[in-house]
Amino acid sequence: MKEALNKFTNKNWLILGGFLLLLVFLIMNRQIITLLVNQDIEATQDFLDDNMLHAVVFMLVIMILQNSFTVFPLLLVISINITLFGFINGFLWSWISSIIAAIAVFYSVRYLFQERLIEKFKPELLKKIDANGFSYVFQARVFPLVPTSLVNILGGLSTVRIWPFILATTIGNFLFFFALALIPAGLLSEELDETLIWVVLIGAILAYYLFKLVRKKRKQPK
Repeated sequence: MKEALNKFTNKNWLILGGFLLLLVFLIMNRQIITLLVNQDIEATQDFLDDNMLHAVVFMLVIMILQNSFTVFPLLLVISINITLFGFINGFLWSWISSIIAAIAVFYSVRYLFQERLIEKFKPELLKKIDANGFSYVFQARVFPLVPTSLVNILGGLSTVRIWPFILATTIGNFLFFFALALIPAGLLSEELDETLIWVVLIGAILAYYLFKLVRKKRKQPK
């Protein structure tokens, strides 16, 4: 027994502690998680309405789970946030919590699980991501043909630096989450200004292509 414990590194203890905390969280919130798995938005709202702080923390953890394993549909998570906090606050919390979750998964994979996961992916794929880090992450966020969790895992396994990863995630998730948020909001409800929507979408797209242009010019030999 002592030999087994001695073989445990700080990394192992950190992983074990994280799993134990997650297990405790799941047990304490098993009732609401059951409602969430059943996609019962109204019952979930009724359960969380009495404690907004609990709701904020709970939805953050759910977003981290979604970014780690894609357990819950992203649209469901955004819909519950909008139902709980209103369109603007619900969208913003979905967006901000998704960035926090993506960073958490990115660092966890890079520093805790890289040895266990890297063999599961082809080196050629990781090389392509290494060469086009920002573009890969941004396109995967805006055109979600790749699961959210896989984008984070591949980002952590690659040599992509954290700041391009965060920037691509921030811009890409803003666009995609805003589009998804319009669905539970009834597409264009009375509280939304159609002009504002188009300005935000076009502005974000222009910002992305401007960034690519500046980056390309910097790479050109002087």
